Amino acid sequence: MKKKLLSLLLSVGMITSLLSGCGVSTNTGSAAQTESSSTAAAETGETAETETKTETASTGKEVQITWMFWDDLEATEDLITKGYKEVIDRFNNDYAGTYHVNVITTNLEEYDTKLNALIAAKDTPDLFICNPGPNLTQYVDAGVAADLTDILTNQEKDWYNSFSGGIFERITYDGKIMAVPTNFAAACVFYNTEIFEAAGVKAPSTYEELLSACQKIKEAGYTPISCSAGTAWCLSMVAGYLCDRVGGPDNLQKIADHQMEWTDPTFIDAGNKLKELSQYFQATAAGDSNDQATAAFYNGEAAMLIQGSWVIGQVNGNNPDFEPKCGVFQFPAVTGGADPNRMIVKTDNLVMSSTTENPDAVIALMKYFTDETAQKYTAEIGGKIPVVNNVEIDYTKAPAQLSYVQDILANMTGTFGFYNESLASVEAGDVFDNAMVDIFLGNTTSDEAFQKVQSFYEKNVWK
Repeated sequence: MKKKLLSLLLSVGMITSLLSGCGVSTNTGSAAQTESSSTAAAETGETAETETKTETASTGKEVQITWMFWDDLEATEDLITKGYKEVIDRFNNDYAGTYHVNVITTNLEEYDTKLNALIAAKDTPDLFICNPGPNLTQYVDAGVAADLTDILTNQEKDWYNSFSGGIFERITYDGKIMAVPTNFAAACVFYNTEIFEAAGVKAPSTYEELLSACQKIKEAGYTPISCSAGTAWCLSMVAGYLCDRVGGPDNLQKIADHQMEWTDPTFIDAGNKLKELSQYFQATAAGDSNDQATAAFYNGEAAMLIQGSWVIGQVNGNNPDFEPKCGVFQFPAVTGGADPNRMIVKTDNLVMSSTTENPDAVIALMKYFTDETAQKYTAEIGGKIPVVNNVEIDYTKAPAQLSYVQDILANMTGTFGFYNESLASVEAGDVFDNAMVDIFLGNTTSDEAFQKVQSFYEKNVWK
């Protein structure tokens, strides 16, 4: 099922309240723009709140473009976000007098809603970041995303050829490239080596060993796993691994082709294992945000964190002293289950608006996100995997966790995306996410939860 974006957007009358939490790096110095904004605010009786966030001020003479991101470039210790800020500052400095990018920021939880509100108001950012899968699909289907195929394969061949092989696969639709990746990450289990040593446990290789390790860690007086269970995508990442470890690599395609039911025993077993594992989450898991759950890990309050390798920049940025004690292992195998060497992977992606009036400026900015300076920072400081081949990375400078992740990836036999980002639509992903939360909270059994997903597919996808 492909549902048009406009059906997902809120009414224009609600947009002002939705956008009140966005910080916009204007600093354009344009009297005309300031007067226009003031007039609009006076007419509506509302006040436009903006923040000047870029170090390089605009002269007011440049071509102005906007980029929307899901974190505050100023109020953060996340090293990847800081790297993005460096890209913006460098771009504005190098193109002073020609181009200037203004940054629209909000938090991750509200990002999609506020981006959609801007689109509904016909004020789509010239460039915005987006997850692969249904999140990107909705913008492709609605004509919001620009087709980059000709730009990449004809006008910018050298740039296009610099990318790693296969990196565009999940962001290509009917042969059309609809986004550009900035970095690559894999989901793993990060663990506190000191807590493991104190509890007398080693990194587990099977689900059964993981449960045993959790019990010993708990008996030693530590919280075994920190998880933002109330943030549905965090919980469904764990569930996705369990579904894949139990049922194997063909389940998602069989679901898409309706050759399999969501009530299949492999899904039910995965749900039961999710409930079983969640008894070792922190007591506040249901209410903790992703940032809070991550902080509990890097502050030494929990032994493990199941998260994407983008967390390396967040952990080391907030607590550099934690790096030497942070190990990594792949999500364990389920005895008697499927291939244990498949990894959840994803890219951060840049989408150009189909309505931008300044595509040359947008492409110039996109190239800055993937140039040598940015990609070296991605690996050597942020701890994420670069998406281009023509950059020499000094891995001795990179966080130790990056090499651990790469060692795991060296043995992988296949990849898959987040389960919620691999289903038929954004709504289907939400139904899956909510079903996993219900299992965790004890609101439903695993059978009942997957029946909800089954019913949604019968009504909306397989009809």
